Amino acid sequence: MTRADEAPGATDEDAAELIAQLRALAGADPADVRQVVAEVLAALDRVAGGALREHLPEAIRIDAGLDPVTPRHG
Repeated sequence: MTRADEAPGATDEDAAELIAQLRALAGADPADVRQVVAEVLAALDRVAGGALREHLPEAIRIDAGLDPVTPRHG
């Protein structure tokens, strides 16, 4: 039986693999990590039909290409 907070078919092994990948990524160049995270968030937003973007901070939405960049005046 799948818990409500788990993806269908997710296992502890899947979670462990994801954690290992994130740890490996954390040692990489911060700009590369930011790009990967932005791409993942953009893909998740597409799958969610655009519903994810409203829950993300503005800076992350911009990095992920989910919000247009607006010039700041001041």
